[in-house]
Amino acid sequence: MVMAEGMAVLRQNRPGTKAQDFYNWPDESFDEMDSTLAVQQYIQQNIRADFSNIDKILEPPEGQDEGVWKYEHLRQFCLELNGLAVKLQSECHPDTCTQMTATEQWIFLCAAHKTPKECPAIDYTRHTLDGAACLLNSNKYFPSRVSIKESSVAKLGSVCRRIYGVSFCRQAGVRTV
Repeated sequence: MVMAEGMAVLRQNRPGTKAQDFYNWPDESFDEMDSTLAVQQYIQQNIRADFSNIDKILEPPEGQDEGVWKYEHLRQFCLELNGLAVKLQSECHPDTCTQMTATEQWIFLCAAHKTPKECPAIDYTRHTLDGAACLLNSNKYFPSRVSIKESSVAKLGSVCRRIYGVSFCRQAGVRTV
């Protein structure tokens, strides 16, 4: 909560808030954000302001830890990719989309199984996003949203490679890129 023209600004969407009123508060500079979730809030604020301005969305505030910046962007990407996964469920069924493919020759193997194996595309998507969420929410690797050890930052590349397959999939006539 911050003071704006003598009034407190509540920065949350209350139950029952109409869609057109969501996030209907003034933007804050990164320096004004006083929370352990400031990086997430800043990224989401920039996306809401203009989702097509990729340079602005990807530009970290001065002095921002690069590992935290990458981590929060990956969390946001997974959050938005879950919305796509929900939409794909109506188009992509295990009996019609039997494999997760990038091309006719390139089939993704699902790492969620004891031994990586082929999975129906929608299951691969669910398994991959579940695995990413488990890692990104792991207190073992990411106990803080303010600072992240280099050994934990190294794990982000693996998540990126796996979710890239979901973001670039071509299943049941659905093109996601």
